Amino acid sequence: MAAKLRKGDKVVVLAGKDKGKQGEIASVDPKAGKAVVDGVNIAIRHTKQSQSNQGGRQPKAMPIDLSNLALMDKNGKATRVGFRMDGDKKVRFAKTTGDVI
Repeated sequence: MAAKLRKGDKVVVLAGKDKGKQGEIASVDPKAGKAVVDGVNIAIRHTKQSQSNQGGRQPKAMPIDLSNLALMDKNGKATRVGFRMDGDKKVRFAKTTGDVI
C-alpha cells in the first residue's frame, strides 16, 4: 500500500499529550506504523560525556503512531489523504481541498 504520510510532510497531532501541535515529519517507520515529528513527543535522554559532545540531558523526539497524525492542507487544517490517478501517475491529494500534495 502506498504511504499516506511521508518524510517532509507538515502534520498536526490528533491525540495524546501533544494534541494540536504541528511539525514536520523527520522519518517514517512503515513496518512499525510510527513516525518521528520535529518538536513533538519530546523525551529527555541522558547521555554520557564523550570527546566530541558535552553530554547531559538531551531532548529527543520520540516516535508517534501514524494514526495520531493528520496531514495539514494549505489552509492549515487537518485533512485526510486520498489517492487518484493523474494521467498515468498515482498522486496523493487532500480530501478537504482536493489539492495534489
